[in-house]
Parts: sequence; C-alpha cells; structure tokens
Amino acid sequence: MQEDITRIGLVSISDRASQGVYEDKGIPALTAWLAQALLSPYTVSSRLIADDQATISNTLKQLVDEEDCHLILTTGGTGPAVRDVTPEATLAVADREMPGFGEQMRQISLRFVPTAILSRQVAVIRKQCLIINLPGQPKSIQETLEGLKDNDGNTLVPGIFAAVPYCLDLLATPDSAMPYLETNEALVKSFRPKSAIRQAATR
Repeated sequence: MQEDITRIGLVSISDRASQGVYEDKGIPALTAWLAQALLSPYTVSSRLIADDQATISNTLKQLVDEEDCHLILTTGGTGPAVRDVTPEATLAVADREMPGFGEQMRQISLRFVPTAILSRQVAVIRKQCLIINLPGQPKSIQETLEGLKDNDGNTLVPGIFAAVPYCLDLLATPDSAMPYLETNEALVKSFRPKSAIRQAATR
C-alpha cells in the first residue's frame, strides 16, 4: 500500500503545563515550525502530558501502535533533574536506538551554552516510526531542527531534520510503504542520495 500522508505525533512533557499552571509552548512551537518546513501533506496528533515515565511510554506506544505515526517529536524532560525521565521512557519502547540525532542536537546547542552537555535527548525507532526527543525551549527546538546558518543563509551546522525524510524512506518494508516527505529548502534542506530522490513527488 502506497503511503502519501505523513502522520506526525507531537508530545509536550511538563508537569506544570499539563496541570494548567502555565501555558504549554512546546506544541505550538512545533506546530508552527512544521507548517513552515514541510511541503508534503501531513497530519498531527498532539499530547500534553506530565513528567511520568509510564505515561510517556504509554503515550508513545499509543501514537505508534494505534495511530500509526511515522514520526514523533517530543519536547521537554531531557535534563538531569529527578523528574526528567523522557529519555528513559523513550528507550523503554524502542526497537533500535539512533544515537546520531542526540549527538548532533548537543553539538548545535553547544554553540550557545556549555550546559548543552547536560541534555540527554535520544532518538529511537519503534516499528516503522522515528521518535526524537527535542529540547524544551522553542528557540532551542528551532535551532536543533533547522541547524545554524550564517548571515547569508549558508548552513554552518546541519539541523537534525535534514536527515529525517531519508530515515523515514529507509523504514519502508515490502508490505508497507512510507510517505515521501519533502521540506522547504529555505528553512531546512533534506538530504537523500541521488538514487533516492524522486523527480516529481506526489503532493
């Protein structure tokens, strides 16, 4: 079966935001960024939940196993504090780990603050879904997804989203195709080997 719509899960993890103590900024930031960055059709399922490991794991499983998400982006809960358990909850539902995403996010953030080494973001694959932990602050979310550019718009450090479309391509199986995800190159230029590029993708 040919897939043509990317299903994306957005999960914001915060005790206080989930209790209504303050307004969640993670999901709005991700929603706005995706609207600018993606050219291909997609749908979004959003969740605002507390910093609880079982809740996070169950939410991720539900988005993958029941809602068939191709991509899940989480925000929050990746520091060293006692309540920061997003990486543990993510690893608990993983079939495979993708360490390069976390490594690159920390390299980008280290351009700004030395405390980037305290971030514990991970990325994993569950079934045919890529799950990525992102930072909690909207500015950091944008920087890690897009990468860093100079004043002329030239890329200094690639953002992690440049690798996401091809990663999804590689998760296809003979029985289950994946959507061909295209990005706005002015914001983030996705990379595929020449043999994997479609000249006229269906939108």
